[in-house]
Amino acid sequence: MQRILQPGEIEALDHTSFPRVLLPQASILFAERAARLRQLANGNPIADYLLFVAQIMDAQHKAATSSAVAAPDAEIIARAQQHSMPLLPAVDHIDPAWQAVLDTMLDSLQSGDQALPEPLQPLIQELRAMGSTERDDIAKKLLQKEVAARHVGMAPFIMAALQVVFTKRAADIALRDVPMTDPASICPICASEPVASVIRIGGKMAGHRYLHCGTCACEWQMVRVKCSHCESTKGIHYQGVDGAGEAVLAETCDECGSYRKIVNQEKDPMVDPLADDLASLMLDLLMSETPFQRASANPLLFVAVAQERQDEADTGLIDPAA
Repeated sequence: MQRILQPGEIEALDHTSFPRVLLPQASILFAERAARLRQLANGNPIADYLLFVAQIMDAQHKAATSSAVAAPDAEIIARAQQHSMPLLPAVDHIDPAWQAVLDTMLDSLQSGDQALPEPLQPLIQELRAMGSTERDDIAKKLLQKEVAARHVGMAPFIMAALQVVFTKRAADIALRDVPMTDPASICPICASEPVASVIRIGGKMAGHRYLHCGTCACEWQMVRVKCSHCESTKGIHYQGVDGAGEAVLAETCDECGSYRKIVNQEKDPMVDPLADDLASLMLDLLMSETPFQRASANPLLFVAVAQERQDEADTGLIDPAA
């Protein structure tokens, strides 16, 4: 009797195949990101900001080693597989554990070697005093890219805590349970947009391009020379900063008018999609002088998003208190 092989079984038989999805290593991810940011801060015009984010990532690493999150149940996995939908869309599956993670991070950022400068301590205290309902409301809005101007200061801390929880959950998911999703431009686990894409080196993934989720750090493969936003293969171009090399470029699409950065381990083995995206804001400034719009924001940098919403509020398009 013949049996139809499933996609995972076919890949297992093909020794030349490459992984479709790369799951994060939560135990080392944030420490490695912090180290990368400190490396990139050397001589960078926004060095102070990068070192500030590195401190947040140190706190993320500490919280990631001491927190636990719930795994998806079999029913959720089966439904996602059946309907080719993301496994745990972030907005609808915020694990309550994120609140304890945030408190652990705030403890780290208020004392010890990871303590933030004194001018930032009132913001830490405001976050600590905030009720869980208000925290949850802000968290959900951040995941929906609805950050109010008054929440810009606390947004990186809240989003960083959410990253810890979503990353730990993604790290514990079995690869076979990650569904094939449509569209391919969103994370198959948490449905977030990629912060950037990365060309990997090493093993079977060498030379392949992966989209990197800014929320749960999952990576999923997408062929090169294909828009990571609209999936068009027409009018794809690359732009960079003169003299900065080709490790970080802006991949532009004539079809949808967007751009998203692509980092290349073949040019610099140490690149990190999220960290190198933050450190290359000069490229974003240059791209702002072109017709191309950034496809998605960095989850730890909300200033531009908040300013856009404030501009809309000034013209009466939205409620500034939203």
